[in-house]
Amino acid sequence: MGKTFRQSMAWLHTWSGLVVGWILFAVFVTGTASYYRTEISQWMRPELRYGRTFGPAELAAAADRGVAYLQAHARGARTWFITLPRPEMPVLELFWRTGPGRPPGHILLDPDTGALAAVRETRGGDFLYRFHFELSLPPLWGRWIVGICAMIMLVALISGVITHRRIFVDFFTFRRRADQRGWLDAHNVTGVLALPFHLMITYTGLITLSVMYMPWGLNAAYRGDTQRYYVESGQITAPRPPTGSAGELAPVGPMVVTAISKIAQPLERLTIVNPRDANSTVVAVFEEPYGLSHQNPQIAFNGPTGQIVEIRAGDLGPATATFTTMVGLHEAHFAGPALRALFFLSGLSGCAMVATGLVLWSVARLPKKAAASPIPLGHRLVHALNVGTVAGLPIAVACYFLANRLFPVAMPGRSEVEVRFFFAGWLSMALVGLLADARRAWIVGVAMAAAAFFAIPAVDCITIGYNLFARTYDSDAAFVAFDAAALFVGAGFSFATYVLVNRRAHPQNFRQSASRGGIIET
Repeated sequence: MGKTFRQSMAWLHTWSGLVVGWILFAVFVTGTASYYRTEISQWMRPELRYGRTFGPAELAAAADRGVAYLQAHARGARTWFITLPRPEMPVLELFWRTGPGRPPGHILLDPDTGALAAVRETRGGDFLYRFHFELSLPPLWGRWIVGICAMIMLVALISGVITHRRIFVDFFTFRRRADQRGWLDAHNVTGVLALPFHLMITYTGLITLSVMYMPWGLNAAYRGDTQRYYVESGQITAPRPPTGSAGELAPVGPMVVTAISKIAQPLERLTIVNPRDANSTVVAVFEEPYGLSHQNPQIAFNGPTGQIVEIRAGDLGPATATFTTMVGLHEAHFAGPALRALFFLSGLSGCAMVATGLVLWSVARLPKKAAASPIPLGHRLVHALNVGTVAGLPIAVACYFLANRLFPVAMPGRSEVEVRFFFAGWLSMALVGLLADARRAWIVGVAMAAAAFFAIPAVDCITIGYNLFARTYDSDAAFVAFDAAALFVGAGFSFATYVLVNRRAHPQNFRQSASRGGIIET
């Protein structure tokens, strides 16, 4: 580990960053894309007409149609969730849970007729959003893995600041070279450029799931009754236990109208608990008010009578308000277009920071005379994982978008096919990194990423019949921005391909070069 404190921090920074770097890169890429989760979902459902506004009467009628469908097809479910139509998602989304171990139900309906919506089956931006903190694993496992990696990320950030004694000076000394010094400078620049963002996003990410990671205080105070904690902290309305007696649910349309008249926020969804019980509850959940705090005003109704039982309008205590502010900072729902773009660019900087750190570890440990010394197996494995992650994950994201356009709209299980295409693209690049030599693997990887992102607008034009210029004329902002972003990312990978093809690395002793920047080789 080294004899001095800085040497110990250098060892900690190097190995902590490597061990979790590949997962962190995936978390950063999908988390950064999630800042435009809504726009991604809109692009992946081109059949819908976005921008339509719904008045209270239309929302009430849509809610009644949703309840009618659930009563016909999900009578045995314990909880119904009805997401009401809104300008960015003009369909009625139904979700229901029947019990532990049973698959939930999910369907999209036309809000005007109650018929199945004529829209392709896809997870849209929600897949990338959930992958960001669950890695497409069972939720408990995925969140624990991401949480542990985030904790190590926080350690790596702090130890990196301590290790790089000239980190802020070196930020203004970027040398465009293909050797270790160049990679170190790139790592420093991308790390320092958005260092406050990196620290904030890592810490607040841990806070969002702090109850799961550190449950001991809550268990001691509430003896495991987490629901009572959320009620007393003002985050949810009080639950009403079922009586076991059958009951009829009153029409929810009037409840929707009443709820909208009480709180001046857009109504987001209805949660109906124990819908066939005499003590059923209908909870109207509103969008969060503008501001840092992530809180949703709620109104609870007695299901059989339609009378208001409880109103939660954001009266939170200091501790809960601090927690919801941390969640709001992480998710950035408060951000306008300019600030959201800044969050997105900072997220890209985080991706570059992790990627350059992974490559730097590999480059710094290349044999001094590669022709005379065979590359160790461990180094080859790290190289394959680097290529498979840094180049493979963008390719996987592009494959996910391409699958949305290439597969038939009516294909059964279509959303799962899109996800499989995502992992197939990722795996194919990992195999390239494992089988090809280092230089060729990187060239192939970034060239494939450029081609995949350039293909997105082209395939979009062929399959949907629109092109970027036509959509600009029609002022379809979400589609224009998506296709333009794909071209921008493709151009970035094209430039990287050009650099790799035309640039030769300048070998140099890393110990002498890195020591000037405050790094000690371990």
